[in-house]
Amino acid sequence: MPSPTTAARRARTRPAGVPSPWQMFFTEFLKHPVMVGSIVPSSDKLIRKMLGRVDWDHTKVFVEYGPGVGTFCRPILDRMAPDATLIVIDTNPDFIRYLRHTITDPRFSAVLGSAADVEKIVADHGFESADYVLSGLPFSTLPPGVGPAIAAGTHSVLRSGGAFLVYQFSPKVKDFLTPHFESIDHDMEWWNVPPAQLYWAWKD
Repeated sequence: MPSPTTAARRARTRPAGVPSPWQMFFTEFLKHPVMVGSIVPSSDKLIRKMLGRVDWDHTKVFVEYGPGVGTFCRPILDRMAPDATLIVIDTNPDFIRYLRHTITDPRFSAVLGSAADVEKIVADHGFESADYVLSGLPFSTLPPGVGPAIAAGTHSVLRSGGAFLVYQFSPKVKDFLTPHFESIDHDMEWWNVPPAQLYWAWKD
């Protein structure tokens, strides 16, 4: 198995004819502005702050909802152990197709599906639980019932001591977290377009 550094380098190699991440992101924003949420990908500062509280030495299964063009995928792969697994879930087939073409890391799996089915998706990959789950999904604009289902499923799939990492542009997301998580840390990242609310919801 290649080292994380080698694998991440391979992940950045874009096949001929495949659009750049910015082109892909902007195109999908125009097609689905409510679901994409922002006209530009997350900033490097947001990524570093969001992932800064992850215990990478004890991370074997990392899940991301709504990976888009892979803005978080590459930094996660850079930090993960050689035997860890990153599972990303998106309902947008264009994003999933793009990620499968541009990220060839063997630790990476892109799934077309709903985050509400995270327990089944993790089990289908041969795991009983996830260490961390990351989400940039716009909870406040999801169809009725989907947000609560995702929050409940995420709490269930996380191991004890794991965390649900959420970045949003609206603080309303906390309403989805508090019924399931007692310990929630909060911060802001102003160097992002737009500025983002950051939450780390810990499973006790």
